Amino acid sequence: MKKYKTLILAILCAIISTSTIAQRTPQLNKQIIKYVKSVKGEKVDRGECWDLANQALKLVNADWDKRYVYGNRIYPLTEQVFPGDLIQFEDLTIRYTEGNTTYTEIMKHHTAIVYKVLEDGIYEIAHQNTEFSGRKVGISELNLNYIIEGKYYFYRPTKELDNE
Repeated sequence: MKKYKTLILAILCAIISTSTIAQRTPQLNKQIIKYVKSVKGEKVDRGECWDLANQALKLVNADWDKRYVYGNRIYPLTEQVFPGDLIQFEDLTIRYTEGNTTYTEIMKHHTAIVYKVLEDGIYEIAHQNTEFSGRKVGISELNLNYIIEGKYYFYRPTKELDNE
């Protein structure tokens, strides 16, 4: 009986250890968040949304296509999203209501960095060239449940870009 208890305990420890490792933010992502914190409230390069991602990825020497594929594609509905992951929006419309007011946000072609994961599908994102922060880096909330049309792509920065 003691052998079985030891075996079960070992298996539980392995599962918890694996889960803890899986939940850790990747090193490149941590470096990107450190950079974003250092430029929050400032204009990065020309102040375009893409400039923030470009400078962050250059700083950490990440591999990417130098256009809009910022690393390995991840799927937020089935994979863990971490701070430091990047998001590309295409023809996206978000609509939500607070109190008696309905808000609509449109992101035709926009890039952001996940700043914090609040819960599955709800994030704080860092971006610039927005209505609320102008050409300076600002933080806003993104709730995937409020998307009514358009596409979004999440990417995990990497040193080696996998082919999709």
